[in-house]
Amino acid sequence: MKTFVKTMGNTNSAGFLHLVGKFPKLCEVKIKEGVFVGAQIRQVFRDPDFEKTLSELEMSAWDSFKWVCENFLGNRKSSNYREGVKTLLNAYEKMGFLMSLKLHFLHSYLDYSLRTLVL
Repeated sequence: MKTFVKTMGNTNSAGFLHLVGKFPKLCEVKIKEGVFVGAQIRQVFRDPDFEKTLSELEMSAWDSFKWVCENFLGNRKSSNYREGVKTLLNAYEKMGFLMSLKLHFLHSYLDYSLRTLVL
């Protein structure tokens, strides 16, 4: 979420301005840097107005991010997690996001972790 919000903040998109209005007690610097806690992220997930403010490219990246959060992170692992993570990385790349090293490790960790779990 941090990378997603930082990129929206650099362009002052309608989605970013919606987040500024949604969290008035959070300082703008924290919002611009994408510093959110879990409860705030869940609030954004449940907010239908946020998705209406996103452009088509932002919406595809947001949908991919939500899918990974709901189907890969946590206790539930989807059987098609590889496609989900690849979709997320492709959507982020189309948006011009600078890839975090953590995302690259997540992508490379997928194959390694499953091989060790199966053995």
